Amino acid sequence: MARRALCIGINDYPGTGSDLSGCVNDARDWTAELQARGFEVTTLLDAQATRAAMTAAIQALIAGAQKNDTLVFTYSGHGTWVVDEDGDEPDGRDEALCPWDIDTKGPLLDDEIRALFDSRGAGVRLLLISDSCHSGSVTRGDDSDLDPGGPRARFLPPEAWMKAGELPDAPRASALTLVGGMRRAGGDLLLAGCRDEEYSWDTSFGGRPNGAFTFYALKTLREKKPQTYEQWHAELRKYLPTNRLPQEPQIFGTRSARKMRIFD
Repeated sequence: MARRALCIGINDYPGTGSDLSGCVNDARDWTAELQARGFEVTTLLDAQATRAAMTAAIQALIAGAQKNDTLVFTYSGHGTWVVDEDGDEPDGRDEALCPWDIDTKGPLLDDEIRALFDSRGAGVRLLLISDSCHSGSVTRGDDSDLDPGGPRARFLPPEAWMKAGELPDAPRASALTLVGGMRRAGGDLLLAGCRDEEYSWDTSFGGRPNGAFTFYALKTLREKKPQTYEQWHAELRKYLPTNRLPQEPQIFGTRSARKMRIFD
């Protein structure tokens, strides 16, 4: 039973004026955690994570995987949307991940990601971990781990990377649904940093930039030692949302998938 993972972290978004700070550390942190658990990990950081390279790396992750193998895909970076062209999105938008070269090559759509993941063989387990973004608010919890200063949302609006003449009309719904897009991306289980209508926050802890979701997801794994994905999510919800980090981590998957042992 092979264990393979792909971890992507993008801080640098040339031409957009919307760089982030914690995504590269997120990817490095997921890489270290997964390697410690026996995974063979491919890591793409910043300029390594072009649209073509992300597509090729997902294809390589899936290639050769057999029944009972476990695959993990983690993404930390901006999310965005484009107008839905094939009518499969009720809100009129295709959600997408933002590669390093989005300014010239465009985003990687949820439809494309789903097609790649759907090519895996029967019985190949796939976990998606998404630390990227949306829009909304909640208030409660403890901020004691968080450094002073304002967190930044991991969402890249179309006007940041599209030419003026290509900008879409206003969408038919007010809440962005990138989580929904990743939910349709073909995995058995999705752990996401926030609800559809919320932001995932890029911030720092102890002077070190990180995504809030990634920081607390890994803190929970190491300190609380949950055994199943369901337990992991429940423990993580004790940390998020907070007043300054109004994001509510989500878990999507079948009941049996949620009860699987973590990374098995």
